[in-house]
Amino acid sequence: KQAQSSSCLSMTEELFLDAAEYGNIAEVRRMLDELPDLNVNCVNYMGQNALQLAVANEHLDVTKLLLRKKDLARIGDALLLAISKGYIRIVEAILSHEAFADGQRLTNSPSQAETHDDFFAYDEDGTRFSHDITPIILASQCHEYEIVHILLTKGARIERPHDYFCQCRTCSEQQKHDSFSHSQSRIHAYKGLASPAYLSLSNEDPVMAALELGNELAVLANTEKEFKNDYQKLSMQCKDFVVGLLDLCRNTEEVKAILNGDTESCQSSETFGRQNLIRLKLAIKYEVKKFVAHPNCQQQLLSIWYENLYGLRQQTTAVKILLVLGVAVGLPVLAFMYWIAPSSKLGKLVCGPFLKFVAHAASFMIFLCLLVLNAADRFGGTSLLPNMTVHDHPSQLFRMKTTSFTWMEILIISWVIGKIWEECKDIWSQDIREYISEPWNLLDFSILSIFMTSFIARLMAFWHAYTAQCYVDKHYTDLSNMTLPFEIQYFQLARVNWMPSDPQLISEGLYAIAVVLSFSRIAYILPANESFGPLQISLGRTVKDIFKFMVIFITVFVAFMVGMFNLYSYYLGAKYNDAFTTLEESFKTLFWAIFGLSEVKSVVINIDHKFIENIGYVLYGVYNIIMVIVLLNMLIAMFNSSFQEIEDDSDVEWKFARAKLWLSYFEYGGTLPVPFNLVPNPTSIISFMLGIRQFLWDVPQGKGKGNPNDEMELNKVRKQLQQEDLSVEESLGPTRHQKIMNRLIKRYILKAQRDKDNDEVNEGELKEIKQDISSLRYELLERGSRDMETLAKLIGQLGEVMNTHQREERKS
Repeated sequence: KQAQSSSCLSMTEELFLDAAEYGNIAEVRRMLDELPDLNVNCVNYMGQNALQLAVANEHLDVTKLLLRKKDLARIGDALLLAISKGYIRIVEAILSHEAFADGQRLTNSPSQAETHDDFFAYDEDGTRFSHDITPIILASQCHEYEIVHILLTKGARIERPHDYFCQCRTCSEQQKHDSFSHSQSRIHAYKGLASPAYLSLSNEDPVMAALELGNELAVLANTEKEFKNDYQKLSMQCKDFVVGLLDLCRNTEEVKAILNGDTESCQSSETFGRQNLIRLKLAIKYEVKKFVAHPNCQQQLLSIWYENLYGLRQQTTAVKILLVLGVAVGLPVLAFMYWIAPSSKLGKLVCGPFLKFVAHAASFMIFLCLLVLNAADRFGGTSLLPNMTVHDHPSQLFRMKTTSFTWMEILIISWVIGKIWEECKDIWSQDIREYISEPWNLLDFSILSIFMTSFIARLMAFWHAYTAQCYVDKHYTDLSNMTLPFEIQYFQLARVNWMPSDPQLISEGLYAIAVVLSFSRIAYILPANESFGPLQISLGRTVKDIFKFMVIFITVFVAFMVGMFNLYSYYLGAKYNDAFTTLEESFKTLFWAIFGLSEVKSVVINIDHKFIENIGYVLYGVYNIIMVIVLLNMLIAMFNSSFQEIEDDSDVEWKFARAKLWLSYFEYGGTLPVPFNLVPNPTSIISFMLGIRQFLWDVPQGKGKGNPNDEMELNKVRKQLQQEDLSVEESLGPTRHQKIMNRLIKRYILKAQRDKDNDEVNEGELKEIKQDISSLRYELLERGSRDMETLAKLIGQLGEVMNTHQREERKS
């Protein structure tokens, strides 16, 4: 029966709806029993039928009575309403209805229901909820853990939305029909997927699921800009869920289970017993900073950091400094001992993350000292002026003195080559995209590229000078009064006469840039200290702000540079100075004007062209106002904002940066620092020889005897073995990791329920209390009427007994 309009309601139907709304179960039962033609699907002025009114007011008994009726409409809407209000017992009662027997109703949303189906109908526009909401999505969004569990046991699942750029037929049709509804349906699905209730109850590994989903939502926030805030909130919700699980850990085993994943499978992948920290690496990659900076996580990292040096954690800073100095001084000895016996007790100590960090830091500091000492002979000024030349013997060319490498420069080259080998091993061990995504790797690549280009240019200069020297040695014995060919004579000239493109000049310029960048590399190790770590993070954020600012800065700068050049390019030689007469002079003048080093007279013309001069004054003044007053102050404000953000959350930011630094030293390999890593140890030599032997042994046999059919059979056997392993694992029951995760999930759910119970009573709950009181009133009235009827019967029976007794007495 279709629901009729409220204007056509009869008095009986109005009484029926009022009884259902106020929980008058006696009246509802009486009307259902005595009025077989009663329309149970009639609606009030708001378009709600009796079932919806009973559910909305939490009348369980009335709901059960109504569910017994056939052809009952709007059961789906009543279920969604019960879920939204958190009425668990009513949800169970509705789910026991025959309409949910096949389970299809739980997976379909109102938009997927049949056209003439009144299952979800509420008004002319359909259900009161969005057309893409399913019961499991709504329960997840409302954080109703028990209802989510009930729906999951009945087979309900949330279908993951397709990729944003998906071009399948379904997505294309939905986009063409209504793009807004399509986007809303994606957001509703993600709200259900990101719910702690659904994450904790539907995934075997909720930590991995939450990390992956949080990153996916963060990417979508940058893709679908119009819904950026919604996706960012959901991404933060996933991250908070992971942090909440970590916060509930009570021992080291539980922390390891979260940081490493399945501990039983990790044991086979661990090397020498060290944890793989897969989940932690993923959290660092996705920048889940609160998770990484959590005390439970940091304590676990600290225990790995001081591996085999347990007593060092309790030592004072002075003892640690002495240890660092000792490692720096004895670095060659430690490297030699590790080279001989890497598996010895000392070798294992050197392999520890802390000593590995100290060794690499000491090696880098020695490299910086070499860069400083390389110029020690020129600290007080050079004795060889640019217009002077020197010779060791009469037939020696001057350039043979300047282009040869000193022993200090050879040490620097060995450090650079060792660093290149270390970077090559890093690229080989990880994905190239991950390598490029790390800014410090790009800085290392730039430093090494500039150093190598400088050394190659220096080597070219030396090779040209050496070639000329060979020519001189072959044809001359004394160059005192000799006239040499120009290509030979050039290598006798003093520095002031060298060509601008001379390889040695290029080498010296590139070397200076590389030295500056090398010292900036010190910032990489600053996060190890609590005082300098936040400063380094603020500095990195400042560099990002500068790159953003440069877009506006370059636009304004180029505009005024070209404009001023066009204004004064015709007045070369007719100005107070050469400012703005060429494009180069225009660039120099405007650039130094930012720092107040350009003169106002730069716009003055020596001839009487006042209009051009006045335009120049105006443009130059506007440029200084925009650059100095507006843009530079805006840049300073950006710096202050970034610094304040870091300062407000400095502890989390520092611990996250420190964890990234520590993690780079947790991996096995790369123990020996530069340049000691250039010498292969016996273990690596033996492994390399065995690898070559296996390659030479396997390739001829594999290629000649390979059979496609055999390969297919082998793949089938492998699949069968994998299936057998899976069945064995299932038969053995849950793993240790699964038991730990189940334990943590139970704690999380109990905590969420306690927090919900501790919330203050709101207006809605007061209304529910009133409805309960009203329902209790009707129950008491019904019970009172029953008691009165019983009492009347008893009085009647008593009267009959007394009458019978009186008649017997009269007869006697």
